[in-house]
Amino acid sequence: MSAVSSARAAVYGGPAPAAPTHAHRPTRRPRPQPQPSRTPFPTVSVIVPTRNEARNLEIVLPAIAAVRPTVHEIIVVDGNSTDGTVETAQRVLPWVKIVRQTRKGKGNAMACGFAAATGDVVVMFDADGSADPAEIPAFVSALVAGADFAKGSRFTPGGGSDDITLLRKSGNAGLNGVANALFGTSYTDLCYGYNAFWADLLPLLELPPIDAPAPAEGMLWGDGFEIETVLNCRIAAAGLKITEVPSIERQRVFGDTNLRTFADGARVLRTLLAEHRRADRRSNISAARDRRL
Repeated sequence: MSAVSSARAAVYGGPAPAAPTHAHRPTRRPRPQPQPSRTPFPTVSVIVPTRNEARNLEIVLPAIAAVRPTVHEIIVVDGNSTDGTVETAQRVLPWVKIVRQTRKGKGNAMACGFAAATGDVVVMFDADGSADPAEIPAFVSALVAGADFAKGSRFTPGGGSDDITLLRKSGNAGLNGVANALFGTSYTDLCYGYNAFWADLLPLLELPPIDAPAPAEGMLWGDGFEIETVLNCRIAAAGLKITEVPSIERQRVFGDTNLRTFADGARVLRTLLAEHRRADRRSNISAARDRRL
């Protein structure tokens, strides 16, 4: 067995994922009606944002490609990697779709991947080996069963983490409480980025256009790490049905994490407050429009 094969077995061995659990559906707005294009046998696009993840992709991409039912499309969105990430992806998986992100930041990478996706379902998947591709069918099953958004959770029964510290776990719990108070949800793992949703919801999310110019200073709202919280908030504010899916988080295989506990926690909190103000403004505008009718 090669070193890569041994690493892959070490990362993705373990028990099968548990059944999904249901989170409270927010009631801020009436839930949009399901789209007629939704099918019980959806095609699946997996979006993998990368920056210098060549070694991890040797493990992650074959594992995603081995998922059954079949993943139809794997999109690697690269942010100017210098370690041969793109070349490694193409060597390991010749049919992978490569997309170059148009600005900087994880949010822009995800938005570029969403724009390139052709599947009925979009899965958000980190490149570092911490997420298990074998859980993808559970996310898809939750959507087929009626969810609009399948939210991975390490803290619902059946979930877990090999990589979270007590400090990060406590901070996550506090942010869950803030999000649930503001948006009427029952999130148990706001800060986890392993999620899936129906592609027909993308226009509703109103992410920054991928062809918009980058500002001279700073970043466009939604282009950065806050993307996952933005999605959680906007899906909740839209009154969509959310199902939590138990997920096991592994340790990053190669390289160092980009997580900064205090700075990232503060950014998530600012995002929650900003998105709540945005939702209130839109609710007030909608109410005023209804009164005029």
